[in-house]
Amino acid sequence: MSGGTNGAANGATVRLRPPNNTLDRRVVGWWRTQWLLLTAVPVAVLAVLGALVAPARPWLLLSAGVLAVLGAACAVFLPLWWFRVHRWEVTDDAVYVRTGFFWQEWRIAPMSRIQTVDTVRGPLEQAFRLATVIVTTASSKGAVKIEGLDHELAAELAEQLTRITRATPGDAT
Repeated sequence: MSGGTNGAANGATVRLRPPNNTLDRRVVGWWRTQWLLLTAVPVAVLAVLGALVAPARPWLLLSAGVLAVLGAACAVFLPLWWFRVHRWEVTDDAVYVRTGFFWQEWRIAPMSRIQTVDTVRGPLEQAFRLATVIVTTASSKGAVKIEGLDHELAAELAEQLTRITRATPGDAT
């Protein structure tokens, strides 16, 4: 949920506030690898086309080079920036997540609204020993995701959320 405040089941108000926890530091390497893989595909296509299409070779190879340099620069700097702005926290009342710098998104999922808690580990996440915790609510905005957690912490967090959610009465609203 986005916005200022949301009513909790026990009548308390869940307030939007900066979450306390940072992601695991390995998330920087994971994001860099994702960025480099995303950049490598179009660079490779442009390079192959440049090798095969003689009349367009200079423009294709130049485009491949420029894209490679921009991709590498983004892979170096953006993950560090993202690491500084992504925050999360779980309390007895809610799950808090903040992402973004220019377009900040602050999400709160009150415990009384949580429907499911999942952990996901894609191949790259597994290589970096990371996981994503996905907290699903009835919100039209979609699930709240906490990416870049140590895989053991993610499993513990999923168990903790399940325990807290089970003990939290549903919201009557």
